[in-house]
Amino acid sequence: MLYRDRWIECTEDAVRVRFYYFPFGTKTIPYARIRGVRRVALSALRGRGRIWGTANPGYWAHLDPGRPRKDTALVVDLGGRIKPLLTPDDPEAVAEVIRTRSGLDGVDGVGAGPVV
Repeated sequence: MLYRDRWIECTEDAVRVRFYYFPFGTKTIPYARIRGVRRVALSALRGRGRIWGTANPGYWAHLDPGRPRKDTALVVDLGGRIKPLLTPDDPEAVAEVIRTRSGLDGVDGVGAGPVV
């Protein structure tokens, strides 16, 4: 195990996101599928108030009742229409694992988060 908190787990092969699907279900994201990851700042209209789901069809936020107390999220680009919005307890650690395991050059800097 490279990283683990209540909702996010980074294994040798993939990122596993618990309670990604409604009503429950784990999403497994193999590192080989990840095309990019970017850090985003959360605010009241940009993800902080969203516990689960989305109002924006381009993003999906996994269940995280602690999200209102967090200020940073990771948007993972899988090359598809929907990008997972992840809020690990330690976003820097998860970004580093993703960068290393997926072979990305880096993680895009902090910008404004999407409206979700």
